[in-house]
Order: sequence, then structure tokens, then C-alpha cells
Amino acid sequence: MSWRIHPIKNFLSVTAQWDSLARARAGRPFLESLFLLPALAAFAPDDALVCFFESHGQTNIACILCRQGKGMWQTFQPSQLPLGAFLTDGTVELQSAFGELWRQLPGLSLGLGLTQLDPLFESRPSPEGKIQTIPYIKTAWVDINEGFDTYWESRGKNLRQNTRKQRNKLSAEGIEPRLECLTDVDHVAQAIAQYGQLESAGWKTENGTAIHPDNDQGIFYRQMLENFARQGRCKIYRYWFGDKVVAMDLCITDEETIVILKTTYDEQYKAVSPSTLMRQTEFESLFEAKQYKKIEFYGKVMEWHTRWTDKERELFHANIYRNQLIPQLLSLRSKLRTKIISNKAAQSVESDKTATATAD
Repeated sequence: MSWRIHPIKNFLSVTAQWDSLARARAGRPFLESLFLLPALAAFAPDDALVCFFESHGQTNIACILCRQGKGMWQTFQPSQLPLGAFLTDGTVELQSAFGELWRQLPGLSLGLGLTQLDPLFESRPSPEGKIQTIPYIKTAWVDINEGFDTYWESRGKNLRQNTRKQRNKLSAEGIEPRLECLTDVDHVAQAIAQYGQLESAGWKTENGTAIHPDNDQGIFYRQMLENFARQGRCKIYRYWFGDKVVAMDLCITDEETIVILKTTYDEQYKAVSPSTLMRQTEFESLFEAKQYKKIEFYGKVMEWHTRWTDKERELFHANIYRNQLIPQLLSLRSKLRTKIISNKAAQSVESDKTATATAD
């Protein structure tokens, strides 16, 4: 058993080994090199490392690690990536496997944070010894295992009534909605520009997270979606009101799953919920095609998710330390810090009381 460590600049040369592990279990197309290569180019630090754990001629673990404070490492985790850059074949006990890694990482290495793990692929380890686990978020998905009519009837009455009212309203105003699905690589650049226009008109411009064709976000999404489009695994949904695009979904797929990476809509049409109408038609086409087994949202469960599904699961973080004394010391430091803050707050309240009494 051994680890092989490469500088991140050499990732392209080891993509075959990485992708072999990534594709062994379907459902995470964003952990393939098609996604990671443009993500690394846009968002990874130059000193990141790609690491492989091998035993008996097989690759059991693959991960991309970045420095995270003194003596600590963390899996590559830009906000665009739904799960941390971490793969296993499900056969290796993590504590023992990572016990071999510390001596090979550069500098003093005390611990590693494995971010945003999915229990579908990684069993949540018992939080004991050298391992701690932390809940992250709950995420939702839709199974495609029945006809769309049956699925739609199982959704809430409010959703069904509201979409019907919205469609009737559009019809009364002479607006004909239609859904378009772009899959060709030549259409990606224009679609990203349109997506950016919709996002830039809304709240995301204010916090700097909107896509623009020339910013890091826009360049990444264009390159990544073009990679998937070349393999016939990109779906960009555009929803039109007449000759105007009012909502879009950016999606990628593997043989079993379609993942909705990003959604946006024209806030001018908020009253008729264009993204909801788009999704109804989009889901109907996916249920009818029966090409995939499920639709993944991979984001924090919001109220609107619960209109489409009642299924959810909890993603989690795991911290692995070089020895079990380290988490104990970190826990003690946290408790001391909390106690100090509490004491300072109590002293501040007491000081305020004294000042008030003096003034009286």
C-alpha cells in the first residue's frame, strides 16, 4: 500500500487514473476531469497536490489537497464544486489509509479536512479517535422511476394549481412559453452569455457571484460545459416567453444522473414563476425519455425543493488528524475560547450595570 503524490500542474497527465475511479460509481459527473480541469485552472492554488492511494495494483483513493492553515490540508472545494475533490472505491478504512500519507506531504502535516462528502458514496465514519465528522447540509433529489403523470399527481396541490394558473395567465396575455434544450458545443458560449445577462440583472450582481463571459466564473462554466458537450453530456435548458429567454438551467450528466448545477430566471417575470414553469416542462421531458435514474440538485434544501421532492440526505465534513491528541487539544482550545468570550460578555454586562447605577 502506498501514496503517489503529484503537483497539481501534472493533473492532466493522471486524468485517466482519476477518471477510472470517478466513473466507477455513477452519480458524480462533476468529480470527473471534464469538470475539474477548468475548475483547477480557475480556482486552485499553485501548490495544490493530487494524491492517489494504491494497494494490490488498484487505486482506492484519489484526492486533490490544498493547504489550509498551519499544518492543515483540505480537499479542493471551490463553491462551484458540489462535493469535495475526494474519491474512494469504498473498500479502504480511512484512518489507516491516511496514516500513511502524513510522512509524504510537504512540511509538518497535522490534519486533513474532507469537505462536503455524500453518504451515497462515502459512509460516515464513527467520530472517534483521529476522526471527527460535522454535518454540512441536507440536499434533495428526484427519482425517475415512474411516469410523469404519476409523479406530478404526487406533488402538492398548491404546486399543481399555481402552475396551471400561471400558464392560463400567460395564455390570456398571448404569451407562448417553450422549452429548448441545448446540447451542442457550439451553443455553449452564447448560452453562458445569456445566462450571465439574466444573473447580472438580479441580486447576484450585488454580491459578486453572477456569471459574466469574461470573469473567472464565466470562463470556468463555458470551458466545463464545452467539455461535457463534446461527449454529449451537457444540457442547457432555456425557457422562452415568446422571443425572450426568461429562465435557464445549466446541467451535466453521466449514464445515470442529471445534475442541475445552476438556475437563474428573469426577475421581471417573478410573478409568473418562470423557473417553476421551466422545471415542470423540463422534468416531464426527462421522465418521458427515461434516460436517467435521477435528478440531483446538490444544494441546501430550500422551500422550493420540497415542492418537487420529499427526498433528502445529509452531506457531511470529516476531519482526519495525525494523532488523536490533536482533536482533543483543538476541542479544549475551543472550550477555552468560548469560556473567555462568555466571561468577557458577562464583564461587559456588569460594567454596563455599574455605569448605569453611577449615572443614576
